[in-house]
Amino acid sequence: MLADLDHFGKNYEHNQESQKAKKPWMLSWPQVKLVGLAGTGFFVDAYDLFIINQVAPMLAAVYFPHTGLPAKQQDLMKAAANIGCVVGQVLFGLLADAFGRKAIYGKELMVIIIATIFQMSSPAWFSDGHRVLTWITICRIFLGIGIGGDYPMSATVVSDRANIHRRGTLLTFIFANQGWGSFVGSLVTIVTLEGFKGRLKSGHTQDVDKIWRILIGLSLIPAFGTLYQRLTLPESRKFELTKAREGAAETGTVTELPPVTEKKQDANANAQVAEADSEKSSLKVPPSPSDTKDETHGVIADKKAHWKEFIEFFSTWNHLRLLLGSMFSWFLVDIAFYGINLNQSVVLAQIGYDGKKGDVYDKLFSLATGNIIVTSLGFLPGYYFTLFLIDIVGRKKLQYMGFAMSGLFLAILAGEINHLGKAPLLVCFTFMQFFFNFGANTTTFIVAAELFPTRIRASAHGISAAAGKCGAILSSLVFNQLKAKIGTSAVLWIFFATCIAG
Repeated sequence: MLADLDHFGKNYEHNQESQKAKKPWMLSWPQVKLVGLAGTGFFVDAYDLFIINQVAPMLAAVYFPHTGLPAKQQDLMKAAANIGCVVGQVLFGLLADAFGRKAIYGKELMVIIIATIFQMSSPAWFSDGHRVLTWITICRIFLGIGIGGDYPMSATVVSDRANIHRRGTLLTFIFANQGWGSFVGSLVTIVTLEGFKGRLKSGHTQDVDKIWRILIGLSLIPAFGTLYQRLTLPESRKFELTKAREGAAETGTVTELPPVTEKKQDANANAQVAEADSEKSSLKVPPSPSDTKDETHGVIADKKAHWKEFIEFFSTWNHLRLLLGSMFSWFLVDIAFYGINLNQSVVLAQIGYDGKKGDVYDKLFSLATGNIIVTSLGFLPGYYFTLFLIDIVGRKKLQYMGFAMSGLFLAILAGEINHLGKAPLLVCFTFMQFFFNFGANTTTFIVAAELFPTRIRASAHGISAAAGKCGAILSSLVFNQLKAKIGTSAVLWIFFATCIAG
């Protein structure tokens, strides 16, 4: 597999006309392997981020059966992973550009694995529910560091190896795994509950403590399955050439990189020059001086040269405004997106899946069923509409449309949430979720991976993603408090305003 990925990276699919002729969603076998390698991480990320929606009511059933989870602790627990994400996105993005993708890729998955093991292993002597919530919250902060690191790492690993005409499709393929992670999280909750149905129905409610640990631990299976492949993934040829020219520009010393073959190297260099020209033309940004250097020579770049060039690049307003635009767009969409998705119980209650009727099994099963319905109808399909149309319609149009349509359905929900019947409410919520993913939630991820040159791509993507997670944290921490003070309708109007601002 690694040989195929290395071959894929070095050839760089330099035949542009052949790529244009292909249907954008038809992938070659090396591309399938690359997408699978990077996409598995996003599957694990989404599973770990959204499984807390299933776990929270289980923790309430075990440790707070009469009062429910304390509101502030619940909000902090739900925000914890996103807090860690901010750190991980910036940290791993900077490290990936400074030391190379190969040196860093896979380390973020190791952090996820360790944090998951600790999270599911809350000590049995923590009989006090508050201690359990504190333990889980701390573990989820570290979990978030690993999840956050996967954003810039996987985005740049794929972007570095992707042809400009297929890059949007490949990035959407890996990002769509977030939908599957959320879907599978609800599905395995239903399956696990079915396995414990007999005992739960017979009054063994203490088994819920086993169920939530199992659900958290299941994410270790795909994580371990892809860890070795990530740790041993070769450096992309494009990144090697970019770092080589950066070092040459800084030191004036030139050392030839190991050739693939003369023919392949020339073709690869031509393809990269063509892509660089195309990127600059589409962005209408003045080219950085280092982008015009010969990409067939180089040295191992000095780390100080990287930081110097990073600062110099963003000291130019035309470059800085692109970063600020990427950050602000992502910040706005995540306020609404995570505010809704980490608090779906509000809508689920309106459509009859509030988990308040029956015994413990019935309540938990109802919530899991409601989550899987919502995910199946709008959340997951939105990614694949983006996948089919991203390279046809374009990023800007999809982002505008996504913000506008999500805002429209948020406005309907805000104005009529207490008056809509179950069916109209579900339809509005489904379309709102659909246009988040067939729009700004996906395009912000893709644009941040395409907007910046290779040598600073991971850093810029990580900073942009971290801005988004700041929006998610803000929404997670204040949603329940605002809902109690001003009502659900007013909170939805705030989310509408963020979409319009986007």
